[in-house]
Amino acid sequence: MSQASRTRPSGSGTALSEAYDTALLDLDGVVYAGGRAIAHAVDSLGAARDGGMHLAYVTNNALRTPDAVAAHLTELGIPAGPTDVITSAQAVARLMADQLPAGARVLVVGGEGLRVALRERGLVPVESADDDPAAVAQGYGGPDMTWGRLAEAAYAIRRGAPWFASNTDLTIPSARGIAPGNGAAVEVVRIATGAEPQIAGKPLPPMHRETVLRTGAERPLVVGDRLDTDIEGALNGGVDSLLVLTGVTDAALLLAAGPEHRPTYVDADLRGLLTGQPEVTGAGDRFGCRGWSASVRGEELVLEGDGDDVLDGLRALCGAAWSYAGNGSCGLDAGKALARLGL
Repeated sequence: MSQASRTRPSGSGTALSEAYDTALLDLDGVVYAGGRAIAHAVDSLGAARDGGMHLAYVTNNALRTPDAVAAHLTELGIPAGPTDVITSAQAVARLMADQLPAGARVLVVGGEGLRVALRERGLVPVESADDDPAAVAQGYGGPDMTWGRLAEAAYAIRRGAPWFASNTDLTIPSARGIAPGNGAAVEVVRIATGAEPQIAGKPLPPMHRETVLRTGAERPLVVGDRLDTDIEGALNGGVDSLLVLTGVTDAALLLAAGPEHRPTYVDADLRGLLTGQPEVTGAGDRFGCRGWSASVRGEELVLEGDGDDVLDGLRALCGAAWSYAGNGSCGLDAGKALARLGL
């Protein structure tokens, strides 16, 4: 089944860590949230690595350098080096270097990760629109990003500087909940200037290119928590994906997903790397998965059965919802079905 025509989650008779050579793992909402490891992440990644799977950490967050991210992962109990980390800062820096002369000045609106990535590509970070920048690079600057930094971007862009953004994620998971992401700050600059940035991060091709160049993966599996970046990015890159329900996407959003946002596999957390995935069977208006049966009645998704794993019930519901929606988004009422699963 092609990703573009997906009407149900796929099954796998072997553990995903054996079926794929490389896991391209998102960080925020998948491996950690607010700096703390998500439950089961450390043990699951350790087991996958010990089994021979290459682990690469692919993040749209441009704030920190790969060295800092790798050090943080190692502190959490997940051994990693800088070459294991790929960031949207690196992707946007390569995109800019392809279009700007070596040594060009770039106004940076973001964190140290963006500055380091630009220097690696032979570009010179500057801090003011009055420094005559050849372009503007905008990335997530953390919770302390000031209004003045956004104003500097607006000044430079209005003077004619081309604008690049590491990513446009509107939100980012934190220890206290969901916070505004770089995309929210990009919207502020867009409103102030009327301009449109070139965007490098997931789900767009520059990020996939950066990841492939740096990992050399032959059969990668994208692992993420966001439909609009991780899963759509996997589709755009022509690779399979695993959605974990530890971050932004909940069960209701998954059921409503349009074709570009439907993952190959679905699991609760990173333990899903270590197991096979059950088949979702059926066609038409009824789908089943290990003791659960899902169908559409009127404008409602209905769940029946008594399977042992609530995730199997969700997988069956995905089959019914995605098949019903076809190439659109499912607007069926799933409230009672999800309440029965406790999701």
